[in-house]
Amino acid sequence: METGVKTDAHILIVDDDREIRDLLQEFFLKHGLRVSVAGDAEEMQAAMRGIAVDLVILDVMLPGKSGLDICREIRAWSRVPIIMLTAVTETVDRVVGLEMGADDYVPKPFDPRELLARVRAVLRRPVMAGPSQRHEPQVYKFAGWTLDCARRRLIAPGEVRVELTTAEFNLLQALVKSSQRVLSRDQLMELAGNDNEYGYDRSVDILVSRLRRKMEDDPRSPKLILTVRGGGYQFGPDIATE
Repeated sequence: METGVKTDAHILIVDDDREIRDLLQEFFLKHGLRVSVAGDAEEMQAAMRGIAVDLVILDVMLPGKSGLDICREIRAWSRVPIIMLTAVTETVDRVVGLEMGADDYVPKPFDPRELLARVRAVLRRPVMAGPSQRHEPQVYKFAGWTLDCARRRLIAPGEVRVELTTAEFNLLQALVKSSQRVLSRDQLMELAGNDNEYGYDRSVDILVSRLRRKMEDDPRSPKLILTVRGGGYQFGPDIATE
């Protein structure tokens, strides 16, 4: 297993295609991951009640409740990373999946080795950097907000915790740590560890949109995450560190 990835990570595969479930289960087990499988929303819910899941691989086209609906419901109570699988390759469907809170998106047919690489990349994201960053500030305060990088928590004014996905947190952290700097989309993707993982160049815009809905009084007139025409994005507020 790669450095920075939990060696005992537990993956839940939710797909109504038994061949795909069996293929991925066998492949991931051979590469040191623990695996559970489910064929629909009901089986997924039963599995998640009984085990601690580190990542969900979720098919969009499921019988009964769709993967997009399931993703939205999971995001209402959990930040567990989600990778969506789908035979639909239109950009609009990728956008919908990301808007629902998915961390990555893989179209079918796919190479299991590529999916494994994406799983490892997502599992690696929450791990903080090594000794070279040991003395960096871990708590950033701005406009009544608190970003606690050590605990990976965002606290709103009024001491209310705001739930963020892994990708949202990483992008916000990159913006805050580079406050007042204008960062291009490519720079943000690199700083947040998200380069090329969504497979199309609007992923940063979608994550910024999601963050604005959670943090801005009026997402249409943002005060925190500013758009710089032709440049990218800039985090505007003054910041105090601890």
